Amino acid sequence: MICGTGVGISLAANKVKGIRACVCSEPYTAKLSKMHNNSNVLAFGARVVGSEMAKMITEEWLDAKYEGGRHQRRVDMLMEIENR
Repeated sequence: MICGTGVGISLAANKVKGIRACVCSEPYTAKLSKMHNNSNVLAFGARVVGSEMAKMITEEWLDAKYEGGRHQRRVDMLMEIENR
C-alpha cells in the first residue's frame, strides 16, 4: 500500500481484522517485519522512498519467510488483542 508517508495507510490497514501492515522505508525493516512479525501487508510512502528503493523494499519483503518460533508468541498476542 502506498500513501504520502505510508503511515496513514498502514494505520488504516491495521484496523482490518487479520491485517498486520508494516510501513517500511528501507529493505532491512521490510525483511524483519515478515520474519519476526509475520506482516502480511507492506506500506511505504511515495514522498519518502524513490521508485528504486520501493522495488528493493518490496523484493526483500516478498522474499522473506516468517520464522515462527520465539516470534509466534508476539503474533499470537496481536491476534488475541484483535479478537477482543
